[in-house]
Amino acid sequence: MSAASSLPLPAPLLLNDAAQAYARELQGNRCPHAAEAALADLDRYLGSPAPLLAYTRPSGAAWIATLPAAEQPAARALLDEFRAFLRAGDWFDAARPVNLFD
Repeated sequence: MSAASSLPLPAPLLLNDAAQAYARELQGNRCPHAAEAALADLDRYLGSPAPLLAYTRPSGAAWIATLPAAEQPAARALLDEFRAFLRAGDWFDAARPVNLFD
């Protein structure tokens, strides 16, 4: 067994961790509890605890399609804002494993 094969793999970043950070950033701007509840529902849809990389545009669209029609526009806007938060904070880059041994 080589030394490289005994190195532990890093734990994946979880969607819930990113959702909580996003909700904290919303403090004072608008109700963070509604956003956190909606993102917790997305996390359950993706198989809680879902890794952050399970959230993609297609998986988000599939989750939105499960919601009542009246809730879909707000959910779509929430995911657009959440995605912008993730990109601005480099969450996706941090969630991708790099330099792992072959």
